[in-house]
Amino acid sequence: MAASVVESAWTYLITQFSDFQLACLGSFFLHESVFFLSGLPYIYLERAGWLSKYKIQTKNNTPAAQEKCISRLLLYHFCVNLPVMILSYPVFRYMGMRSSFPLPSWKVISTQILFYFIIEDFVFYWGHRILHTKWLYKHVHSVHHEYATPFGLTSEYAHPAEILFLGFATIIGPAITGPHLITLWLWMVLRVLETVEAHCGYDFPWSLSNFLPLYGGADFHDYHHRLLYTKSGNYSSTFVYMDWIFGTDKGYRKLKVLKSYGDDAVGKDI
Repeated sequence: MAASVVESAWTYLITQFSDFQLACLGSFFLHESVFFLSGLPYIYLERAGWLSKYKIQTKNNTPAAQEKCISRLLLYHFCVNLPVMILSYPVFRYMGMRSSFPLPSWKVISTQILFYFIIEDFVFYWGHRILHTKWLYKHVHSVHHEYATPFGLTSEYAHPAEILFLGFATIIGPAITGPHLITLWLWMVLRVLETVEAHCGYDFPWSLSNFLPLYGGADFHDYHHRLLYTKSGNYSSTFVYMDWIFGTDKGYRKLKVLKSYGDDAVGKDI
């Protein structure tokens, strides 16, 4: 039943729109929809003070700071992201991307997306560490760190050079495999949801990091934003093992241990 619905919807798309329109304009529309629909609620949570007991930092961003983020994001998305999607279309076509039938099986889709997450995390880790060198941090990456208390939409708030530089980590996997467009769309949706959640500023009981040991999540990345660029660590985008292997999460781990001791002490007092 679900497969037939997907096939019917896909038939409509490929008969009404060209491959270029779907790959470029369709991808852009999907990205903007998922990004803002998943990110905007965190602004309202912060302003209203709802679920504040799950907020990682007590500090809140001002409405002016939030509005600055949104206006800058729209500028960068239309002036950087959209042109990059259009210009990269011939490359993806050359690498084998297609939108025609047959649709890939769920086994193929899930295998490719898992590969994308792994390779993206690896490339992002090293690119992110490079951006924390003195010169690049001062002139490029410091833009992203203007928000020491991140919220969902700050995930894509960055210098245009960083958007291009770290964006490479997101597209390298699909560029290697030449996926079906539906796989590329699903990858984009999951990656957007992941990075928005990592910047959301809330550690909920239902957060994936509380169920998946290798997943970083909001608490892991929030630590990165709170510290000075030379001492932050936690450079990975999705998982935690790269930081563990190369020892760039030691400060975070020590803080977690100290916090657990503090919680135990409070529990005993009670």
